[in-house]
Amino acid sequence: MKNVKIGIVVADYDEYAPLVEAVDCLSVKEYKYFNRKAIEFNIKDVSVICINCGIGKVNAATAATHLADIGCTYILNYGLSGGISRVRRGEIVLPDKFLEHDFDLTGIGYKPCEKPSQKYIYEADELLLKAAQSAIGKCEHGTAVCGDRFVCSATDRDFLRDTFDATTCDMETAAIASVCDMANIPFLSLRRVSDDAGDDAYSNYNEMNLLEGQTLSQIFLKVLNALCDEVSI
Repeated sequence: MKNVKIGIVVADYDEYAPLVEAVDCLSVKEYKYFNRKAIEFNIKDVSVICINCGIGKVNAATAATHLADIGCTYILNYGLSGGISRVRRGEIVLPDKFLEHDFDLTGIGYKPCEKPSQKYIYEADELLLKAAQSAIGKCEHGTAVCGDRFVCSATDRDFLRDTFDATTCDMETAAIASVCDMANIPFLSLRRVSDDAGDDAYSNYNEMNLLEGQTLSQIFLKVLNALCDEVSI
């Protein structure tokens, strides 16, 4: 496949910086995206643009829209997530479904997270999921719930588990997935569980963010190389 371009959306700078360091040997160029950090490089014949968008759904959706507008054929994301169910701290997860847990029109008759005349449960691309799974081995799948709120309460965590059968929570994935769905662009997210989304989640997240950023970027880079092999054939 020719003219393949992969876009990557990364929210937190501490998650973004280790990837920049890891790909330094690939003739990395700075890429201009408003006032945010971004780079461009090639893996094999695949052009890759990675944007450090900032935390939250608006930032993530804006970056994803930009990547769609410049012709990215695939959009990827990686980062840390809170663990809701079936996962432990430090575990790698490849979510296969995404929804916005803080979108609420139930007061006028809609289901939780349902958007009028719009899809509200998004899915990861099966080809990308398969390639990523082959690259990193066995890992958990499940539903990633996304909202503009850091979940750090056992009560909130249990609500997300019981209401949405959620596996992980974060602040970007469903927003990116929504843009990709509207633009018909295959999407994949790789997440590392930083905490249990309970009362000590904030301190556990900070610890994982400082200690595991390098590990996360190396795992993602392994997936990225595998995807470049897959899509450049």
